[in-house]
Amino acid sequence: MTERTGSVERTTGETSIRLQFGIDGEGDGLIQTNVPFMSHMLDLFKKHGHFSLDVQAEGDVEVDDHHTTEDVGICLGEAFGQALGDKKGIRRYGQAKIPMDDALAEVIVDLSNRPHLEFRAELPAAKVGTFDTELVHEFLWKFAVEARMNLHVVVHYGHNTHHIIEAVFKAMARALDEATQLDPRVKGVPSTKGML
Repeated sequence: MTERTGSVERTTGETSIRLQFGIDGEGDGLIQTNVPFMSHMLDLFKKHGHFSLDVQAEGDVEVDDHHTTEDVGICLGEAFGQALGDKKGIRRYGQAKIPMDDALAEVIVDLSNRPHLEFRAELPAAKVGTFDTELVHEFLWKFAVEARMNLHVVVHYGHNTHHIIEAVFKAMARALDEATQLDPRVKGVPSTKGML
């Protein structure tokens, strides 16, 4: 089987990012960003999706966490798309519903080559530590666009903002793990169009 990996380097006046991603991993890799909450979420993502993920990211956090969070989402989406390759044999769809104490999040994905984010979540607090929680939407939007997937996020309930966001990232990891699995019944790509 061809190795399903992607690698991206992105340097701007605001950020410097090196990222390597592997679909068929073991939840391993080193996450180093200067946005601690995002590092925590990426660590959960790789572990619960059984992905390999190495991220080295520095950004202008003296301004705020926006540029770093956004650009990591862009780079992860690009690397994810590279790793998917021609998408032959994948399941394409995935879904997961994950509880985190008081919170319940559901994520449904379609690796359709049609980017879309549907984000149905109320985040009670504007910040978790120093992290602006509105950046969760920013990250997911950029990830979905660059990975060219439908990404639907539904938070059913929850009152602790950290728990809600953590449940979202874990559910996204599990849904993407399912969608990227190779299914021996799938011949070519899973689409009547003959391409994704």
